[in-house]
Amino acid sequence: MPVVPALSSRLLSSLPVLLLALLPSLAAAAGGPQPTGLPSLTVANVGGEDVSVSLAVLLGMTAITLLPSLLLACTAFTRIMVVLALLRMAMGTGQTPSNQVLVGLALFLTVMVMAPVMDQAWTQGLSPYLEGSLSFADAWTATSEPFRAFMLAQVRENDLITFANLSGHTEGFASPADVPFGVLVASFITSELKTAFEIGFLIFIPFVIIDLVVASVLMSMGMMMMSPMLISAPFKVLLFVLVDGWVLVVGTLAGSFNPMGG
Repeated sequence: MPVVPALSSRLLSSLPVLLLALLPSLAAAAGGPQPTGLPSLTVANVGGEDVSVSLAVLLGMTAITLLPSLLLACTAFTRIMVVLALLRMAMGTGQTPSNQVLVGLALFLTVMVMAPVMDQAWTQGLSPYLEGSLSFADAWTATSEPFRAFMLAQVRENDLITFANLSGHTEGFASPADVPFGVLVASFITSELKTAFEIGFLIFIPFVIIDLVVASVLMSMGMMMMSPMLISAPFKVLLFVLVDGWVLVVGTLAGSFNPMGG
């Protein structure tokens, strides 16, 4: 039913607002200091009393909502998800596996591929910042550097040149550190899509051959009205299971990423 996902999305989107409303009350109840710096804004009125929250906290919570999109655009998720979707299309199994299963597999495989990058980002940036030994600007640079190195290792030179020209950097870059983050992300996503479609093409070939063989057999038998897709589907599934296809595809995807600095 479409009502349930819509209701769930509304509940999830309302969680940041609820957290914003509760933060000042929790801080006051604990005797802690109220957020300072930028002015406070009134976000609600409970029992005749205004509930205020610092503008800095509000901007921070807003930025957190952009993190999922940023992480998906800067990680291995795009390539993995596109290849899995093309695999399902090549097998001709409709919506099996479902989108939820493919997204779950893609997310966990992304975590496995990005584990060294995330560990390096935590060690160099996030952990020192939480301990108070790094400023926010230095922590941001140290945290984003492993992701930049990962993306640069996957980017194709032609894509990088194209987006550099589009952004006005026609003279090129002296070093990888000079590449603007926006140019790098756009080049990375384009390169990932190209690589994903190349892998998808290789996956399609054996399934297309099965379709051609089945169609030729049906034509020779005079069975014009029978759909070749209906007959070839079980043979595709059988072939995929016999060669242990899921392990081959997942292993190929995990090994298709260049190491950082490679």
